[in-house]
Amino acid sequence: MAPQYDVIIIGGGPAGMAAGIYAARAKLRTLILEKETPGGELMNVEWIENYPGFAEGVLGSELGSNMMMQSAKFGAELQMADVEKIVAGKDEKTVKTAQGDFTTRAVIITSGSHSRKIGVPGEAELTNKGVFYCATCDGAKFAGKEVAVAGAGDSGLTEALFLTRLASKVTVIELMPQMLANKTLQEKALANPKLEIRVATKIEAVLGASHVESVELTDVKTGHKSTLKVEGLLVRVGMIPNTTFLKGTVALNQFGQVNVNERMETDIPGIFAAGDVRANSPMQVVTAVSDGATAAMRLLKYLEG
Repeated sequence: MAPQYDVIIIGGGPAGMAAGIYAARAKLRTLILEKETPGGELMNVEWIENYPGFAEGVLGSELGSNMMMQSAKFGAELQMADVEKIVAGKDEKTVKTAQGDFTTRAVIITSGSHSRKIGVPGEAELTNKGVFYCATCDGAKFAGKEVAVAGAGDSGLTEALFLTRLASKVTVIELMPQMLANKTLQEKALANPKLEIRVATKIEAVLGASHVESVELTDVKTGHKSTLKVEGLLVRVGMIPNTTFLKGTVALNQFGQVNVNERMETDIPGIFAAGDVRANSPMQVVTAVSDGATAAMRLLKYLEG
């Protein structure tokens, strides 16, 4: 029997949707499998200012929704499924999921990444009790309250600035001796009267009985310990690639990202990877979209033999 699809795309974020647009527009039987939220991390980003074509910026959820509609317009199917494994045959690949198996001629892995945990006492116990990982999802719960943000990279400062619209005060805590975000975000953060930056500071523990009450801090230069009273802690200290299901199938680097060449090809013919999940990704929406398009175009060449 012939495979059910020409291509299965694992992950419905920007890279996956872009790949879906290109593949479906080329009249390939295209299936996009998404485990959680169609649109991926894009749906959790409140405002994007650096995506070409939107001079005034765009809502992440709006951009994600438009990408989904565009892929569907050209005929890509979208199904919710939790992928467990890829079995790679010579002419056919089987994508095994908790919801059933799907067969395809080729696969594009765009499974993205998820938020890294700090790994300190109290974080796990107080998750969803003041510890949270998405400002646009949960920020409204902290209206009028003092909160802390772990991480001063691009995502950390972006979400911290968003929280200043709701919280009475936002304290950003960064382990490194300087902020890691781009200069534009740093300038906005430093100019915001409701936002305080503490660099070279380590979070040792999250404290609270049934809800976050404070965070325990250490100044890494002096060793001085202090306690910061807050009612919420947003964690944005990096991302971990969603590649558990790929172990033993394709080559991964030391960070768990998929190794690809400049054509987004993995070491297995007919399996490609794009976006935040691939090695050396800049982890930007625009590069994820570019990766997805590149993978889909190279996939066409692969199917043509």
